[in-house]
Amino acid sequence: MPAQFSADLRSLPDQIAESIRELIVSGALSVDERLPNESELADQFGVSRPTVREALKRLAAKNLIRSQRGVSGGNFVTLPSEEQVRADLATTATLLVSHQVFSLDEVAESRRVLESTCVRLAAARRTTAHLAELHAAIERQARPDLSDEEFCEADVEFHRVIVRAAGNPMLDYVMAFALEALHPSTNLVVNRFRERSEVLARQHDLLDAVETRDADAAERAVDAQMDHLTTIYAEARDWVEARRIERESRRG
Repeated sequence: MPAQFSADLRSLPDQIAESIRELIVSGALSVDERLPNESELADQFGVSRPTVREALKRLAAKNLIRSQRGVSGGNFVTLPSEEQVRADLATTATLLVSHQVFSLDEVAESRRVLESTCVRLAAARRTTAHLAELHAAIERQARPDLSDEEFCEADVEFHRVIVRAAGNPMLDYVMAFALEALHPSTNLVVNRFRERSEVLARQHDLLDAVETRDADAAERAVDAQMDHLTTIYAEARDWVEARRIERESRRG
């Protein structure tokens, strides 16, 4: 670890945190490896213990280290849990769409490309357990007592299972971003312009294709879904823009 830093616009805790982060990401520091204590780190970086403590807080906030008390305690290198990674992806995706960094059209395009690959793999790799989950998700979606938010959640869960059935953890993470970008806030806006019966019919087409291991039919089902969603997104976008213009005219 470096003993000093050159001039940098970032604060010392940020620089120290970044230096340790690079060691973790590169594998120079292994998962579950114990970091030197605060005094040792302060000596190595040529800073005070409070400065090191702030750097460690930044690493802990990013789930790169964990603290453990007791005689054998200290700060240990860790990896974010699967749940934490998914939660972070969901939050980031929702924020980027809500703030229009990504448009609905861009989300739809990425989903079409990624999910087409997933359904082809799912048709080949799905298990009876996956099929049971897919049927359960559709049955839940079909319940007439579901709120719009619950219906959207069941919709997203159906596609989550499709992705899991593809059997590729990396695709699973990538698709988590694309799926969660539409859930829940964006999906609720879109929900104004789609019929639940149409959504369910298209889900059944996709399920039938995966169940019969027909990869071509599964991909066609995804294309049909995304064609429909693209039309719905356009209607939702026009509706949101009309509401914006209406609000501005009232202010006047």
